[in-house]
Amino acid sequence: MAKVKKIYYCQHCGARYSQWMGQCPSCKKWNTIVEEVVSKRDLKQDVPLHSISPAQAFSLGEINTTQTRRISTGNKELDLVLGGGLVPGSVILLGGEPGIGKSTLMLQTALQIPHKVLYISGEESPEQIAMRASRLGFDNPKLKILPQTHLQKIFPVIEAEKPEILVIDSIQTLYTDHVESAPGSVSQIRETAAELIKLAKQSGIPVFIIGHITKEGYIAGPKVLEHMVDTVLQFEGDRHHQYRILRSLKNRFGSTHEIGIFEMTSKGLETVENPSGVLFREQYDQYSGTAAGVIVEGMRTLIVETQALVSPAVYGTPQRSVTGYDPKRLNMILAVLEKKAGYRLSAQDVFVNIAGGFRITDPGLDLAVAAAILSSVENKVIPPQSAWTGEIGLTGEIRPVSHVEKRIAEAGKNGFEVIYLSAHHKLENQVNDLKIRSLSNISELASLLKR
Repeated sequence: MAKVKKIYYCQHCGARYSQWMGQCPSCKKWNTIVEEVVSKRDLKQDVPLHSISPAQAFSLGEINTTQTRRISTGNKELDLVLGGGLVPGSVILLGGEPGIGKSTLMLQTALQIPHKVLYISGEESPEQIAMRASRLGFDNPKLKILPQTHLQKIFPVIEAEKPEILVIDSIQTLYTDHVESAPGSVSQIRETAAELIKLAKQSGIPVFIIGHITKEGYIAGPKVLEHMVDTVLQFEGDRHHQYRILRSLKNRFGSTHEIGIFEMTSKGLETVENPSGVLFREQYDQYSGTAAGVIVEGMRTLIVETQALVSPAVYGTPQRSVTGYDPKRLNMILAVLEKKAGYRLSAQDVFVNIAGGFRITDPGLDLAVAAAILSSVENKVIPPQSAWTGEIGLTGEIRPVSHVEKRIAEAGKNGFEVIYLSAHHKLENQVNDLKIRSLSNISELASLLKR
């Protein structure tokens, strides 16, 4: 029998220690180190050099650089985020909050894809999966369901069924006999993930792995798990809203700037053909404190409704509440408005919200945020049918943004009459039926909304 020993692992970064500590010296996180029981054979993985099969080295001229054949998932949005489809032998980690729709997305993909799929479920029974598939309205005779969490029992089924795509739901439920700790522990997640990655690389089977996230927003388990896989996808959105965003955090085979937008309905997740049409209301310009921001996420141009509310602080410390936008950028914009435009916002509560429950990272939204804040301060409705795009610098200047032609085209396509942007672009006063208005600094924006 293997000797049992206690080892302490950091649940955030996966670092290993011989004793417990309050703070992990590696990642500096507090209260993340937990005790796990492992066998001595797992602590020493050294293999004699004579037992290792010889490897083969290649020169650059011998390597085939032909584009790898990709497998379409049958889901246009998922293919876009993956960079054009699945790469054979790739391992994709999908993370998201509980109840956000990760299992629904994977089951729907497994039902739509015209390939043999093995869906390994450690959280739901076959009856539950069958009822969900019936509700989604799809059917795939090539789909097989395996309710199993023991990795040593899963591999023989994979060898017998020979699937073309593998789905694991979820990695936190799997366990292997090689590690004696409980399922979901750091060592179990790392070991089972390593075995699945080895399987994918040797067989060429693409593997989807569903992973839970912690309350801080990180994928549960060691941080090294995200480095081991080829692609990390984040499924995000507000569970109280029907729209979801699929975002790529890491992709060895494509861009990490693309996003996929879905709508959660009673029949599952449906792709959104015109995202700009659902991210802002047509009558948004009847109210003060709202502005339409034109942003770019990857190759996709969107128009989002930016809402702001500014009111006198009731308590001693003014509140700064942000939903869907970077709080640090909001603080910077407020400081610029106070320093360069003369607005006394240090004693005001400021609330900023991106309608629809989305999180926007494009700095081109800065101008729309500033316009919405000033509209709320002045209690004036911004010019009707106006779109805003531009980055605000610390000096108060309106800086140019990338893909300005795409932003202008998106605003014109959605019926806007005028778009405000940086004067650095040096564009004509009108493009088709859309008027172009240039702003050099934040003072010009303030003067515009005071009229």
